Amino acid sequence: MLKRMLRAARLEVGLYEEVEGDKSALGQAMLVVVLVAIATGLANLSGAGSLGLVVGVLWGLAGWALWAWLTYFIGTKLLAAPQTQSNWGEMARTLGFAQSPGVLRVLGLIPGLGTIIVLITGVWQLVTMVVAVRQALDYTSTWRAVAVVLIGFIPYAIVLALISQLA
Repeated sequence: MLKRMLRAARLEVGLYEEVEGDKSALGQAMLVVVLVAIATGLANLSGAGSLGLVVGVLWGLAGWALWAWLTYFIGTKLLAAPQTQSNWGEMARTLGFAQSPGVLRVLGLIPGLGTIIVLITGVWQLVTMVVAVRQALDYTSTWRAVAVVLIGFIPYAIVLALISQLA
């Protein structure tokens, strides 16, 4: 699994094709999401406490499932290409591994680095998501994948903001 995470972070297209077709990789993808949520929670432990860590892991899993559904729907219904064929599982597996750079957020524990680490890993994750979406939806256009990610981010961000208000 760690090799797959490294390949995902290095934007290896073959990795995304591999996990797209490997139905048994859903558990690994879910574990990547949990590891990223734990890394993020540890970096924020002083501000959010241990309850924040637990809530962060739960939100990480729920957010991943929501993100996979949104990108699947947008990519297969609204912005489908003629060759597009996918399902939620393929999207969930590729997007789970696309979160791999987020494990570096644990470096936010180093004083003064938290904000920059979150920024760098966030941008890196957006790039890996574009590659994951392009491969899972069988797009030939990276720009179409960028559009799916950007359009999907709007409702995702709204849900995240609403949940943040409730917490």
